Amino acid sequence: MIKVALSLFGLQNWFGGDFAPVLDIARIADRMGVDQVNVVDHVIMSEDTGKYPYGRFPAAPSTPWYEPITVLAAVAGATEKIRLSTGIVISPLRPAVLLAKQLATLDVISRGRVEIGLGTGWQRQEYDACGVPWERRFARMWEQVRVCRELWSKAPASFAGQTVSFEQLYSTPFPVQKHIPLWFGIAPTPHNVERIAELGDGWLPMERDPEKLKEPIARLQAAFRARGRDPKTLVVRTGLRPVFRADRSADLDATLEQVPALVAAGVNIIDFSPSPFCKGPADVERFFERIVSLKTRY
Repeated sequence: MIKVALSLFGLQNWFGGDFAPVLDIARIADRMGVDQVNVVDHVIMSEDTGKYPYGRFPAAPSTPWYEPITVLAAVAGATEKIRLSTGIVISPLRPAVLLAKQLATLDVISRGRVEIGLGTGWQRQEYDACGVPWERRFARMWEQVRVCRELWSKAPASFAGQTVSFEQLYSTPFPVQKHIPLWFGIAPTPHNVERIAELGDGWLPMERDPEKLKEPIARLQAAFRARGRDPKTLVVRTGLRPVFRADRSADLDATLEQVPALVAAGVNIIDFSPSPFCKGPADVERFFERIVSLKTRY
């Protein structure tokens, strides 16, 4: 059975730029059976968006980007069941021990609802502004994961790596979950596939074409199998490309026709943004009812 996720990006526009009422949308999603809420991340934004690797960058530099762990903590307090995720948090911009503490705290206050997406981002200016080297950002992320796993399970904990080292330190509370699911929004290079299979639980591709997803998902499943892991446990989350009518209104029925091919390719969480399909908050219950119904069909 597939799961459905709600992206909060841009929903403050329904409320004149006020983000606080977006929590009410999360409450409705929680009540109606949406499985997950996710938040995107940019610590800082440059006007130089030409290096965005997925085409034209979809937002102006002045677009608000809310800090994701903070937002998810607010969502945790406003909801009961919905899982808390990111798409993605640019983890190398946070010190490894701080990231471990943030995620453990979020898991505690949500009573075990965290399943976080990590990545390295694409904009060098963010790294420069945060005082973090752009070089070796992937190595930094993989070490962060190892640090988090160590601090989430041992006290005192020690770690010796290339980007972070410490001895006999305490980081409590531990997460409620013995294993916080970690998913990675990175390109499916051979090296990255092996690291996801070693250290992660899922993949968050930007690609939405099922024909282009089949091959990398199959490689990830094979990498899981090679490590003695059940390939059926691999999580793959992506969204749908909205289909528009001649009058430029979004056609939800036509958009949902993409779901069967994505499921057949190995996608098991579909991420939805309500903005194209809802004129405002009055439309969200009907929208959530439609997407939640997918869970009984696939």
